[in-house]
Amino acid sequence: MSLLRRWFDPIRSRWFFQKPTRQEVLPTEQGLSIYLRLDDVYSYLAVQQLPQLEEILTDDLKPLKVVISDTAAEPPNGMTKTEWHTYCLNDAKILATQHRFSYDEEKPEQPTQEALKQAETILKNTPLTGQNFLYLLEDVFHMLWQQQYGKLRTLFVMASQHQKPQETPERVFDHTPVLASYFEFGGRKYHAVDDLLRLTRRLKQQKLLTDNPIFLINHIEWREHLMSDAEELAEIQAMHPELDLYIALEDPISWLLLAYIKEELADYYNIQMNLYPLSYRSRDHFDWSLATRLSKRAEVEFTPFCRPTADSILEMAHLFYSVPDDEQVDAMYEILKAVWTKGKDFSFKSHFQQMQQLLSIEQLTDVNVAELLARNDALCDQKHQPDFPVLELRINGKHYVFNSLYRVWMIESIFSNVLEQLYKSENDAENNEFEISKE
Repeated sequence: MSLLRRWFDPIRSRWFFQKPTRQEVLPTEQGLSIYLRLDDVYSYLAVQQLPQLEEILTDDLKPLKVVISDTAAEPPNGMTKTEWHTYCLNDAKILATQHRFSYDEEKPEQPTQEALKQAETILKNTPLTGQNFLYLLEDVFHMLWQQQYGKLRTLFVMASQHQKPQETPERVFDHTPVLASYFEFGGRKYHAVDDLLRLTRRLKQQKLLTDNPIFLINHIEWREHLMSDAEELAEIQAMHPELDLYIALEDPISWLLLAYIKEELADYYNIQMNLYPLSYRSRDHFDWSLATRLSKRAEVEFTPFCRPTADSILEMAHLFYSVPDDEQVDAMYEILKAVWTKGKDFSFKSHFQQMQQLLSIEQLTDVNVAELLARNDALCDQKHQPDFPVLELRINGKHYVFNSLYRVWMIESIFSNVLEQLYKSENDAENNEFEISKE
């Protein structure tokens, strides 16, 4: 990191974070829009909430504008289209189970091209508007994603023979590249499922809702544990769960999640954490206001944004691999805390030596750190995840892979599901024994 950045970034960050973390009022002139793709499974989940959302919008935001695109954006993180589709189908199943969406859990699959064309014709030709159109939109998505192709063809024949394409400003068909469904409000984008609560909090703050929004009923808030029963907690702790974290060291979200999991979840559930730092991934462009809001919700300190450079990453990893294995989590916590709360630059000799002393490192390791990071990269790539950090949880003989700040809630949800399955198996065994004894 240059001398200019080392001095300027902390000053700039203090100025940045002294500003309000939430802009008081976002403009409403453009209304509220949702971007969908008929072949996007996240769009399928999103449309199941739209009639309810439209119902509680104030007149300032009605009608909800629906933009249906026929163009997919490139998959993230170097994934192939096949890898991305597979990931989305599996992730949607997790979201559907957690938040009670309709979804084909037995055999989810992408709709056929013929079905997609029929669905587009139905939606282009329908004279329905407002909430009635949203109900039709939901029904059409059900037909596509539940393989109800007979019903879809019947509607298609009616729409193509008896109706003509309609022109309405609240319904747009275009070629905007859409990776996954999202809302747009006041010039900002919100993931259609993952950011729905954040969006509705914003709308409620601006008095743009006529009633309380009740969405994603099993959402787990930061610092609020899903499990509090002492007996259940003890059972999870006795299973000795393990959690692997693959973290990009220049990514502030990696710091926020590592700190949150270490401070709030690891000891509580007796989770053994294993860290795998990754080589420099050029993750230098972030939504800093989102990171700030996350730090406040997760109650994790986060102030300067002195983004580590590629040289800094190597030095941070050098420190990490110079402490004993059982001290590495604590060491990385201190290293990242120094970066993201104090603006330390470990390519700067003085900062490096200070941390070496703090971690009581008498002798730096002579292993090839770059090779270790490359090995971690390869392991991480095998997980086929679209974002960082990548997490792998192992418990009760099974393993679960997920990623990013949007899926941290899965840790506790998985624990709850593991216990539910355990109790169900025990009850089934007891019932079988009872039936045998009766015979």
